[in-house]
Amino acid sequence: MGKTTATLTGFTAVLMWAMLAMLSARSGTMPPFQLAAITFLIGGGLGLVSWAFRPGAAKSLRQPWQVWALGVLGLFGYHYVYFSAIRAAPAVEVSLIAYLWPLFLVIFSALLPGERLRLHHFIGVVLGLAGAVLVISRGDIATMMGQFGKGHLLAFACAFIWSGYSVLSRRVAAVPTDVVAGYCLVTALLSALCHLALEETVWPETIGQWLAILGLGLGPVGLAFYTWDVGVKRGDIMVLGAASYASPLLSTLVLAAAGMVAFHWSIVAACLLITLGAVIAAKDMIFRKRSPKTEG
Repeated sequence: MGKTTATLTGFTAVLMWAMLAMLSARSGTMPPFQLAAITFLIGGGLGLVSWAFRPGAAKSLRQPWQVWALGVLGLFGYHYVYFSAIRAAPAVEVSLIAYLWPLFLVIFSALLPGERLRLHHFIGVVLGLAGAVLVISRGDIATMMGQFGKGHLLAFACAFIWSGYSVLSRRVAAVPTDVVAGYCLVTALLSALCHLALEETVWPETIGQWLAILGLGLGPVGLAFYTWDVGVKRGDIMVLGAASYASPLLSTLVLAAAGMVAFHWSIVAACLLITLGAVIAAKDMIFRKRSPKTEG
């Protein structure tokens, strides 16, 4: 798989994550760890089903403990800290801070072998960050961030965890993406234990809520982690970082289309900023010089 194809594959995860808020809202009142346990179980099962068509894929689970530690910290660790942050601070503020992860991803990836942070990468990701701030805060960040506390610090931890997981995944690029199924199943188990210890069980009341949960497990909390793994291991990780700011924008557009949020001027401004940032960050990929064909 070429670098451009891998980058585009990774970007499909960003598109799927744009459905996360809408599907979560449609899933009913199930507590977060219970929801995570069920959806990650579906996501892990998705990988297991694919193994039936690829004999030998299960061997991918035979990995050093460091690989498992990375995967479990990335998936379960991020969600555990995120849910803890939501309990301690307003969800919108947590989301705003947590979405610093693409910026950290671009900066940290400069430390990888063969990668170099260039000015256009930095400009692109900063424009994307500005767009994400606009769309999440609805243009009123000064009022929204009036009180800073434990929940906000945990949100910063979320940004570091996911960006760190993504960058370090590049260091274990030889590990097959099939191992993500194992990450999801372990995350499902740990989430179930947290649910039993911290929450009361609430089951969906309608078919629509069950379908939303199934959609979460198949897409944003399932296939997205597999395609993201391909992207960060084999694609242009800096371009992916800048393009990831499309997720909160697309998420807001999905919510607006579903009638769950009102349209706001910040959506248009964010769209322009994020699109411009992604194009600037990806200029090497978009305007790549093609070598002349050799004479036959």
